[in-house]
Amino acid sequence: MGDWDMQTGTGIRFEWGSAGAGRLVGEAACLVTVDVLSFSTTVSVAVEKGIRVLPFGWPGGPATEAEQVSATEAAEAYARRWDARLAAHRTTVTPSTPWSLSPAHLRAAPFVARLVLPSPNGAAIAAAAPSGVQVVAACLRNITAVSRWLISHGYGTPEHPVAVIAAGERWPDGSLRPALEDLLGAGSLICELRSQGAGPLSTEAAAATASYENTTDLVHAVATSASGRRLAAMGFVADVAIATEDDVCALVPVRDADGAFTPG
Repeated sequence: MGDWDMQTGTGIRFEWGSAGAGRLVGEAACLVTVDVLSFSTTVSVAVEKGIRVLPFGWPGGPATEAEQVSATEAAEAYARRWDARLAAHRTTVTPSTPWSLSPAHLRAAPFVARLVLPSPNGAAIAAAAPSGVQVVAACLRNITAVSRWLISHGYGTPEHPVAVIAAGERWPDGSLRPALEDLLGAGSLICELRSQGAGPLSTEAAAATASYENTTDLVHAVATSASGRRLAAMGFVADVAIATEDDVCALVPVRDADGAFTPG
């Protein structure tokens, strides 16, 4: 394929989804997954509570009943392996399984030492990254902390490039749906990195930054985006509110040697 799509020679690179992450990760020293609604936001809430989050890639498209059962069994086996609890779907939480991808659920749920958190987007990207690549979860709640951590660890140069990945969502057929909230979250992080001297930016990263800088009301944009409206229609408007808390989290979720996100 060549290297035309690798954004080579830049310190900050930007792409979409699992496929984009898989392409950039070959040259990246650090991969940042940005899934504002809701994986990265939920991880930030979890690490604030002292929970170790084990990401688990979930099927993102149409699946047969047998495929769904197989995915569930694989997630349950993974949770048993790490003596962890398995998060439920937002709509199927119970008093005995109160943890889910909903940050509001997780904020209200009791403490658990380890939690397997499945998702087809942010979690899938993090879980698939090679062990030799540093992986960080960023959201609107921890932009300053993440950018400072990246700079302090020497990331964001052509020699040690950062790949910022907007996770996106899925269309009903399983294909990538570029999600506005992830574009804005990625642009916010790249803007902050640039202000601290990281770079140069790839053209793609600069475009993501421009999208963020040209958004006058970030909270309104996320709330009225397709993803925000979908969550509100499902009764999870609180998740959108938590996701748009501005830079309130000082902890940086970093994937450790066991594959779990813990404070870096």
